[in-house]
Amino acid sequence: MHETSMKAVMLYGVKNLKIEKVPIPRLEQNEVLVKIRAATTCGTDLKIFQRGYVSQVIKLPTIFGHEWAGEIVDLDPNINWLEKGMRIRAGNSAPCLRCRMCEKGKFNLCENMIWLWGAYAEYIKVPARMVRVNLQRIPAHVSYEEAALTEPLACVLHGVEEANVKLGDTVAIIGAGPIGLLHLLTVKRLGVERVLMIDLVEERLEFAQELGADETINGRNEDAVKRVKELTNGYGADVVIEAVGLPSTWEQALRIVRKGGTVLEFGGCPPGSEIRISTDLLHYGEVTVLGTFHTTPIHFRKALQLIASRTVDVKPLITRKMRLEQLQEAFELLTTSKREIKIAIIP
Repeated sequence: MHETSMKAVMLYGVKNLKIEKVPIPRLEQNEVLVKIRAATTCGTDLKIFQRGYVSQVIKLPTIFGHEWAGEIVDLDPNINWLEKGMRIRAGNSAPCLRCRMCEKGKFNLCENMIWLWGAYAEYIKVPARMVRVNLQRIPAHVSYEEAALTEPLACVLHGVEEANVKLGDTVAIIGAGPIGLLHLLTVKRLGVERVLMIDLVEERLEFAQELGADETINGRNEDAVKRVKELTNGYGADVVIEAVGLPSTWEQALRIVRKGGTVLEFGGCPPGSEIRISTDLLHYGEVTVLGTFHTTPIHFRKALQLIASRTVDVKPLITRKMRLEQLQEAFELLTTSKREIKIAIIP
């Protein structure tokens, strides 16, 4: 590499982004340097941009963004299964495979997880552990933009598997944003009987219908709980997936599930949030309530395979492409637009 610096979007605080020149990362043993070709916007990044929420793995100021795909431009010579020019994507996490959680198969809850942020830049360095356990080659017919959506789809696959969605189920999804729509595309491929989409924005519900939603419910115009019960002969949905991340919608999910059904609280709420839940619902109704966090290396591989086979077609979710210098404008669009779902950022 002859260049000594690269462009990157630095996050300093709430809505405080700057394009800066920073050094190109220097490779260490068993690491890979990638030229980013596409990085997609994510709800987590949008939350950080809007409210300044910073988890224990993100320290400001930082280059942020974590859904990406690109081309290898340099690598440690000891890595003999990769080569320059190879089209790859890598997970934004890599478990240690040795801690108590990993021994239990809960790789997404690894106690020694390493995280990779910094996709809103020209280059990104993939750490050695991530190269080893969570890096995949992109098939030639899959675009960089599609491959970048491997990460959110992997999270959805983990949630759907934990919720044990079955053939013939009626599934209600609260939230017709990108995560809700990925859940829609996924459960439809599992052979569910019906998917009921709930949102407050009519344009998003129309888009959900185009993608295969069987019924759409605008919670701003009608009682969503009552409507779900009407559509299910008074029972409620077999599985309810909350894909918004607000305590109010977490509680709404509990009101539209049937006896013996499952509620997947997928959307992450603001830190410190609490909800109220009826003990009758759990005890007499035998309702299962669970949350899922992040995903695992095997789900990353499954997600890329589903995208490559077009079993889950993510292309319609990419509603716009913008340059790296327009990232702040992209986030403002996601906040204000009723039709923008995923924006691909092209360095």
